Amino acid sequence: MGMNILVAHGGGPTAVINSSLQGVVEAARDSGKADKIYAARFGAEGILKGDLIDLTQVPASTIQKLAHTPASAIGSCRRKLTDADYPTVIETLKQYGINCFFYNGGNDSMDTCNKVSKLAQKEGLDLRVIGIPKTMDNDLDVTDHCPGFGSAARYAAESACELALDASALPIHVVVLELMGRNAGWVTAASALAARATNCEVLTYLPEVLIDEDRMLADIEKAWAKGRGVLVAVSEGLCGLDGKSLASTGLVDGFGHAIPGGVGQHVTDILIRRLNIKSRAEKPGLLGRASIPYLSRVDREEAYAVGRKAVEAALSGETDRMVAIEAHRGEKYSFDLFLTPLSQVANVEKKFPLEWIVNGNRIDDKFFDYAMPLMMDKMPDYAILR
Repeated sequence: MGMNILVAHGGGPTAVINSSLQGVVEAARDSGKADKIYAARFGAEGILKGDLIDLTQVPASTIQKLAHTPASAIGSCRRKLTDADYPTVIETLKQYGINCFFYNGGNDSMDTCNKVSKLAQKEGLDLRVIGIPKTMDNDLDVTDHCPGFGSAARYAAESACELALDASALPIHVVVLELMGRNAGWVTAASALAARATNCEVLTYLPEVLIDEDRMLADIEKAWAKGRGVLVAVSEGLCGLDGKSLASTGLVDGFGHAIPGGVGQHVTDILIRRLNIKSRAEKPGLLGRASIPYLSRVDREEAYAVGRKAVEAALSGETDRMVAIEAHRGEKYSFDLFLTPLSQVANVEKKFPLEWIVNGNRIDDKFFDYAMPLMMDKMPDYAILR
């Protein structure tokens, strides 16, 4: 009799989360050791309700379509499991005879993985638990980077370049681009590619640095005076010198995290009100998280590989681990995969390095040495005629 496996998604979807799902399903089928392949409908919510999708007999041609399907084909959630929930989780695992459990997500999802693994051991359940890394925020520890980041970063970088060219072609207003990233500024940092690829003035503000609004306005005014157009890229989670969000909704999500409330519009408003400079805010929001047209080839390949590796690890007897990426940046980019204890990554947040932030609003080239191989094969090459 073969093994039964269960895969679930947690947190915000990405452009490549379904590639990891494809890797899980195809690795399980190729192994010849899997009896049933289940997916939880809407992540932890589906596990709690016993609402599982049977993928065992889904045609291979449909599974292959996951490579170019955005968001989560099986659904996700932001449900933070409580102590009262875990017995129900264990009962669902028992009911379906699950031998291997894979959770694809970020910090909070790795915490869920870790707790499920520990509880299963306590209950004497023969369960192998492996975390699959996923987060466009790129804030998981230990792994060099996270699947989902490369594509979101490419979206931010190329969109910023397009806006910068527009702002410099008709320099009548400051363009403020708000990008996702509540506590970590990895994706917003990618927008600074516009400073290298265009002739527009580009200022980039990440949540790792508290914002002095007076200084920010002074820097924008100075850039504006050059007459070449100005693009200001801001992370949604920017906070002022008092440590409070520049724009908060006052709400929290299912994991208990504060929901940002439109910092791009806030910056636009103070530019108009205090400097009398015309400004407009742009916010791609969810479009930047799961865009297939901007998908990174490397990102998709790595997402698929971590899904396969998770299954191969579990079937070989590994448990209580997360798959992590070791990157090799040389003449030609390559990567290896390794396993790290879930306890080392659960609820640990990797911030953008402060030494890569120059004068509070510019991004050091070291970041692009790190990020370019993950985003795209080559720099954009535009015709600059003025």
